[in-house]
Order: sequence, then structure tokens, then C-alpha cells
Amino acid sequence: MLESLSQKLGGIFHKLGGKGRLSEKDIDEALRQIRLALLEADVNLKVVKNFIGIVKERALTAEVLESLTPAQQVMKIVHQELITILGGRQSWLAGASHPPSVVMLVGLQGSGKTTTAAKLALHLKHSGQYPLLVASDTRRPAAIEQLVTLGKQLNIPVYSEDAKVAPPAICAHARKYAKESAASWLIVDTQGRLHINESMMEELVQIKEALQPSEVLLVADAMTGQEAVRVAEEFNTAVGLSGLILTKMDGDARGGAALSIRSVTGVPIKFIGTGEKVDAFESFHPDRLASRILDMGDMLSFIEKAEKAYDEKHARELEQKMRTATLDLEDFLEQLRQIKKMGPLSQLVEMIPGFSHLARQAPVEADDKQIKRFEAIILSMTPEERRNPHIINGSRRRRIARGSGTTPQDTNQLLNQFRQMQKLAKQLESGKIPQLISRLK
Repeated sequence: MLESLSQKLGGIFHKLGGKGRLSEKDIDEALRQIRLALLEADVNLKVVKNFIGIVKERALTAEVLESLTPAQQVMKIVHQELITILGGRQSWLAGASHPPSVVMLVGLQGSGKTTTAAKLALHLKHSGQYPLLVASDTRRPAAIEQLVTLGKQLNIPVYSEDAKVAPPAICAHARKYAKESAASWLIVDTQGRLHINESMMEELVQIKEALQPSEVLLVADAMTGQEAVRVAEEFNTAVGLSGLILTKMDGDARGGAALSIRSVTGVPIKFIGTGEKVDAFESFHPDRLASRILDMGDMLSFIEKAEKAYDEKHARELEQKMRTATLDLEDFLEQLRQIKKMGPLSQLVEMIPGFSHLARQAPVEADDKQIKRFEAIILSMTPEERRNPHIINGSRRRRIARGSGTTPQDTNQLLNQFRQMQKLAKQLESGKIPQLISRLK
């Protein structure tokens, strides 16, 4: 996510930090490089000019120039201004005074709108709400079937009618059904537009009038950069947007859309899509993304992912085993599975301060494959071997390798890593538990 921009800004601040005291010339040169990095990231020119102007005015004060850590002061200013252009603070969904609250999703074809509707519904379901999806895209082939299939997979109800029924009528009927079924949120998947078309926009206006939604969210592809900003402006003019959802953020190495769209349109980003899986969907936090751009990490998001993956009972059991150094390969397998639930390692590493550069290296991608390989190896062991790994000799290694489609060397690598984990557990003082588990309580 925003890999290219993060890498360039990291290099600029690393060079600035090696200078000790800074002169006005040093700051001007650093800001020139930041300006180029932002423009190369496809950030809107007006946004860049305004950003650089504010940062320069704040950075050239005596407080910064005479500081013992001027590079850190400049970085702090850049961080604060990045948060500002990203929206300043988190923007929540606005609910209606009487349920159901209605969210109307709009956007161009190919932006991931139907999948995003399902992701948003799952997000609301996890927060204790009762969402109802509405399939009102009657023109795209299989759009209704796609949403119905996603709804079944997630155990979320979907309201649909024959494709011959007009979308505004479908939406009106869906609202009535939502009241009868006590749904708390109505999420409407409207037809995607190939381009901004006046007649198609008129249909959206009709749907909006029929539903009176509390939220009209544009689903935009972050990888299209300034095109996403232009589309947001036109949709906002035509139907009036209350928020944005940026999809494919995991594939956006530049960041032009994320860093421009709020300033240009005045419409807040409310959610981001971070992958293809239905749970790869996050509330948008300007401060957290700004920190990740500057390689300052995002431990709050890391902890939130961990809380979803670990239940309190399992955390206590693991704590007890680590205290008594009684971990076995069954526990090791469970830990691997919990890590997989949290998402790709490359994304997790980005959230740890100072470690985002590791996410750009091949070994991190290889580690995701290694987790799957280790899981296959452990599953090829007998229950006795998992509980007592010391009994695994040469012949057992060969049998395990054949059963898992790996090599005896892979089994050795797994056992070596497991022994390191056991060694760490033994070194823990009585009453001391892993930092992650302690943060979960």
C-alpha cells in the first residue's frame, strides 16, 4: 500500500536525519524532493502546492531550525499535514433516526462495487448490526446472482426482484421489506456506469429520492489515481456524495487518489478495500495511513487484526503454556493459523514501525508460502509426533515429507523454528506474557 511514495519519503528523511543541524537550504531541498515524490505519486498539483507551502512555512521557524532534532521536527510537521489532507479525523457512517439506515453505493463499472457492498454488510454485521443487501443492478449480466451468492456465503439476506423491474421500484420495495424484517441497515448496490452519462445519473437521482439514504458512497478504484478524483467530483455534482470507499488500496503503490480526493472534493474517505477477501475491508483512519506512509507503523490496526484473530480463552491458554514451557506442535500449528487469519504477512509487517521496508522484499512473500508449507508438514505428523517432536527421527522425517509434499530439510527447518519458540518460552520470567497477548486483555 503506497509503497513507492513511502519508499521515496523514507529516503528523503533518512538523508535529512544525517545532517544534524538544518539550514534553510537543506529544508528547501528536502521539500523540493518531497514535492517531486508527491507529483510522481499522481497527487493533485493544487494539493501538492498547498501542502508544500504549509510545511515550508512551519518548518522554517526558529523552533525547528534551532531544535536538537530538526529532521524529526520536519517529519512531524509532514505527518501532521498528511493527516490534514487525508481528512483530519475518522468519518463515521451516519445512521437514520429510525431504522433502517440506507447506504446507497454508486460508481463506475469495474470499481468493485458489488463485492464492496458485501464487504460493507459483513463489516456492519461484525459490529452487531442487521444488514440487508439490495440487488438493484438489473443491467449488468449476473450482477444480481453475484450479490445473492455473496449473501449466502456470508449468511446475509439479499433482496432481489426480476431484472425487468425498474431499479427505483426495486429499491422502494426493498425499503418496505427491510422495515418488515427489522433490518438495521439497507445497503443498495446500484448499476455501475461505464462513464458519466446524464440518463444514468437521472436514474440514481430517482433511486435517491425513493430511498432518502443517510449515506451515498462512491466506490472508486484507488489505482486509477487522478481519474478517481475526477469521477468523484462528477458524481458529487450529480447526486451529492456523503463519503467515499477506495478499493484496491493493497495494489496502489502511488497514492494519488488517497492523498488528493478529500482535498479536491471535500468528501471524506470512510472505508478502504485492502484485498480480494470479503474481510479485507477497513474503516479509514487518516492518522494511521499517514503513519504508514512515513514508515511510522500502524500498531492500532495491527492490534485490531489480532483481536479479531485471537479469542480471550485461547490467549489465556497460550499464556499458561508459555509460562510453563509446555508448548507443542499443536500449539505451533494454531499460532500459524491465527497469523493467517490476520492477513498477508506483507501487510502485517507494514504496520510495525520501522519495518515497512521488509514488506517490499521477496522473503516476506515467501513467508506466506512457508506458513502454508509448515501447516502441511504438521498435519502430516501423527498426534504423538505433534505432542512429542523429539521422537521425530530420520525415517519419520522422510515419511512426513512424503505426506506433505515437502522435503526432510523443510521438516528440519520447521523443527528448528519450533525449538526457538520453545527456547523463548523458557526464557520468559514467571508472570511475563507475550506483548501481543497482554495488549489483547
